[in-house]
Amino acid sequence: MTIEYNDKIVKCFTLAAVFWAIAGMGAGVFIALQLVYPALNLDLPWTTFGRLRPLHTSGVIFGFGGNVLFAASFFIVQRTCQVTLALPWLARFMFWGYQAFMVMAGVGYLFGITQGKEYAEPEWYADLWLTIVWVSYIIVYIVTLARRKESHIYVANWFFLAFMIVVAILHLGNNMSIPVSMTSPNSISVFGGVQSAMIQWWYGHNAVGFFLTAGFLGIMYYFVPKRAQRPIYSYRLSILHFWGLVFIYIWAGPHHLHYTALPDWAQSLGMTMSIILWVPSWGGMVNGIMTLSGAWHKLRDDPVLRFLIIAIAFYGMSTFEGPMLAIKSVNALAHYTEWVISHVHSGALGWVAFVSFGALYHMVPILWNKREMYSISLINLHLWLGTIGIILYITSMWAAGIMQGLMWRSYDAMGFLQYSFIDVVVGIKPYYLIRAIGGICFLSGVLIMTYNIIMTIITARQEVDEPTEGAVGSRLSEAIQAA
Repeated sequence: MTIEYNDKIVKCFTLAAVFWAIAGMGAGVFIALQLVYPALNLDLPWTTFGRLRPLHTSGVIFGFGGNVLFAASFFIVQRTCQVTLALPWLARFMFWGYQAFMVMAGVGYLFGITQGKEYAEPEWYADLWLTIVWVSYIIVYIVTLARRKESHIYVANWFFLAFMIVVAILHLGNNMSIPVSMTSPNSISVFGGVQSAMIQWWYGHNAVGFFLTAGFLGIMYYFVPKRAQRPIYSYRLSILHFWGLVFIYIWAGPHHLHYTALPDWAQSLGMTMSIILWVPSWGGMVNGIMTLSGAWHKLRDDPVLRFLIIAIAFYGMSTFEGPMLAIKSVNALAHYTEWVISHVHSGALGWVAFVSFGALYHMVPILWNKREMYSISLINLHLWLGTIGIILYITSMWAAGIMQGLMWRSYDAMGFLQYSFIDVVVGIKPYYLIRAIGGICFLSGVLIMTYNIIMTIITARQEVDEPTEGAVGSRLSEAIQAA
């Protein structure tokens, strides 16, 4: 019996992800150029780096990344459970509600209406609305799982469940605030001082751990075996990866607060758990890469699979570099420098974005009844532009960060600081230009992907409109059978 999957909502999230990718990464390129050419701040409050930076981070993480997660999770849960998506009306509300939240948050960033924390969280009204939307997401997903035809819950769904439940807890814990009044957009945080810092980094690091790691591991555990046409290398290892990640990651946040007022035992605990976290993380990396055992030749012909495997490689690199940066002696050099920016973007661009691109390139032809994407050559071009962009970005920021750290801790014969703040800025400015060029390369790849997706959709519609033409009709029939 053929199952009618609800792919309309998956299409909506897919298109929204592409839109937010362009918006968020475009803002990122602009603020990178602002650091090279300060005149681009334009002397307008809503065009300054401080206002646009949270617009960039939220647009990319929650706009692009969030919509990819929603699209992929709804795509995967239906196919691994062999059932159509439950409560489609609630899923539609969740889609429009989430886009409304992104607009509310973005407008708040531009006008400076935030809680003023590290991540510049939107104010209480947006947080309250997001809570309603997120609960809707959890309900749709869990009800779909409960109606499954398959007795087994595939491991990708376990990672998605961890992602959505823990992110809900983080959101509620970090954003506890008291509105100044019901007519004011401003609020007062429940926590203050070092407690606020600890809660903030409990939220911040675990947002990385569960939004940007667990959720996208769910994508990896479905699309890599599907693309390679091989079973996951070790299902037992995937279960160990899941439980190790869930239990250890939640303790690692204090490593962001070394050499602060946070108690030393809490700093050491965060460092220790971060180092231990390296083990399950690399277990997942090995599991993903070894899934290609017996199918390595597919990498020659399938650029989508190359996106996925490069993403796993960056996941392994980032999950090694993170624990290393958590060690106090390394942290003393690296913290507050561009090295941290390099680390963040090796994970964000190399892992999150590349595994997202692989998922989108796999899903789009299926969603629009095509055998493959409009142009394989454009996928290859995107792969190279993205890879070059990442390399330029992370290597320039590595060099800039190490230079910063060394210049900040240099003293002259009299015991005074050898370099002023402006000396450090001048020293690293060339690396900012290289970083901006890398960002332009990466954004160019995204624009090429957007064109490729649009043309795939257009040609799919043409095939549906002209079903009587022999070759076109044959391709359509084959695409439908493949989907």
